[in-house]
Amino acid sequence: MAAAELPPIVSVAHVSKSYRRGPQIIPVLEDITFAIAEGAFLALMGPSGSGKSTLLNLIAGIDSVDSGSIQVGGVDITQLTETELARWRSLHVGFIFQFYNLIPVLTAFENVELPLLLTGLSKGERRDHVETALTMVGLQDRMDHYPSQLSGGQQQRVAIARAVVTDPTILVADEPTGDLDRKSAEEILDLMDRLNGESGKTIIMVTHDPRAAERARTILHLEKGVLNNAGPQAAR
Repeated sequence: MAAAELPPIVSVAHVSKSYRRGPQIIPVLEDITFAIAEGAFLALMGPSGSGKSTLLNLIAGIDSVDSGSIQVGGVDITQLTETELARWRSLHVGFIFQFYNLIPVLTAFENVELPLLLTGLSKGERRDHVETALTMVGLQDRMDHYPSQLSGGQQQRVAIARAVVTDPTILVADEPTGDLDRKSAEEILDLMDRLNGESGKTIIMVTHDPRAAERARTILHLEKGVLNNAGPQAAR
């Protein structure tokens, strides 16, 4: 099968989402449909309140749709139970957050190892995976440091190592450079470029920063819960 004929790694079909605020129902996303090819680097952009983080959370399986379906790697995650979804997330999604979400009392090594504790890997196998991930982000000499001993850029690199250590199907990044200075932000974007270009990782990134979005191969814009530039082809 030719590369152009491969099914998308993510398929979002007619997804809508709203939240209840007291007696009010607040629509957030309305009839969203698009696809993402395997190995894509996609940026989701839009003003505050446009629904971009909500859409990212739905694709990552940490929130549920009101209607529609989302398939990731051929699995319709909207049909999974909470237990099945938790297991699926641990195997298939790597999370990169704006504020790193590292555990302060754990070393860089221990923070990266956390997702592997949910797998059946032995202690030695986990060590090999963690050392490989920390080497990939250039922090092999900082694995015994605690978050407080690392700069913001280094903490985000630890977070990226934690996100990739399980070799997930997709990486989801919510404003990954939003808490960093310009130099550190560029270093993180360079790293994400390499993960996408050299390692073939599929990355979905929410950002408000046009400079960060320029690193993506495809940019989709949300406006008041509506995707205003999605076409029939998968984002690449």
